[in-house]
Amino acid sequence: MPPQPMPRGATPPGGSGPPRSPPARVRSFAPVTDPRTRILILGSMPGIASLHARQYYAHPRNHFWRLLADIGVAAPGLPYHQRLQSLLAHGLGLWDVLHSCVRTGSLDAAIDARSALPNDLLPLLRASPVTRVCCNGGTAYASLRRHFGRSLANDFPHIEIHRLPSTSPANAGCSYQRKLAAWREVLS
Repeated sequence: MPPQPMPRGATPPGGSGPPRSPPARVRSFAPVTDPRTRILILGSMPGIASLHARQYYAHPRNHFWRLLADIGVAAPGLPYHQRLQSLLAHGLGLWDVLHSCVRTGSLDAAIDARSALPNDLLPLLRASPVTRVCCNGGTAYASLRRHFGRSLANDFPHIEIHRLPSTSPANAGCSYQRKLAAWREVLS
């Protein structure tokens, strides 16, 4: 009898540990925008801490809210809904490039690009006064280019696209001061 293939996630004989479950499909949040939104900040996909808290940038070591506090937009000590209101009052909005994807863990590098489905960004841009899109890190920027590059160039030539250093704790190679300088320049 020929050997049978191992079921996905099963541990081979002599292996250790429990069977692994397949990576889960994760979904992003609704956009945070209003008629005042001039600058749209796009992440790639919320991490595990954010998904559990149901809040953008909820990981305690993510620099996003600290950067916005240092730029004078929203203090991290405020309740989440007040931070969002302050963000909107400054003409800023939040969303993610991706609507859903398969990912193990929180890292952008773990996103299965073949599984990535984009958010419906173009109708939002058509209906808003956004003039600048700021990508929070390389994965958000690459995903934006992959899914919307041609449409942005053809239909929205007036919108500036900026790639900013990721605020993620995984971006430890970029100092906080460098992140702050880059974010301040584009958001000010």
